[in-house]
Amino acid sequence: MAHFAEIDENNIVIRVLVTDNKDPNGDEGYEWLLQNLGGTWKRASYNTDGGVHSNGGVPFRKNFPSPGFVYDLELNAFRTMQPFQSWTLDKETCKWAAPTPYPNDDKQYEWNESTLSWDKVTAP
Repeated sequence: MAHFAEIDENNIVIRVLVTDNKDPNGDEGYEWLLQNLGGTWKRASYNTDGGVHSNGGVPFRKNFPSPGFVYDLELNAFRTMQPFQSWTLDKETCKWAAPTPYPNDDKQYEWNESTLSWDKVTAP
């Protein structure tokens, strides 16, 4: 099986579909998508997250996409949209990083863009 993400004219993922993959390059499924659905499609790897393949294989396009992800032409990778203005993209993983690391104390936090820090979430 092969996974393909359809992207719109702004490189935003619209949907992800699974096709038959008899051809080792996945071309058969890709051709079927083009002939039957049209659009622009990019192959994706279900087992790739943060540039690492979970089964020890070769990572492909950094992350498995979902609708709303961005296909980054420059990096040939899928990523989410920037969650906050202050966060930067790690080009190795195509994941966003806050300017301050998330606390490692088993508590829940939410990002505060105005203070550029993590605020502890308190129960209501």
